[in-house]
Amino acid sequence: MVETFFKTLKSELVWRTVFQTRAQAKQAIGRYIDGFYNPVRRHSKLDYVSPVQFERLAG
Repeated sequence: MVETFFKTLKSELVWRTVFQTRAQAKQAIGRYIDGFYNPVRRHSKLDYVSPVQFERLAG
């Protein structure tokens, strides 16, 4: 699963972006993980719904 995450991170963010500094890269990756990947992105393990939607449906 970790390999899949890093492949997704690279293909959706890193390979499409030119970072001027390491700090810019860290900020962009943090925003991607906290703002999109974890709460919004649909996951196959959750029957293709986002974690937020999954929690709403379960609760």
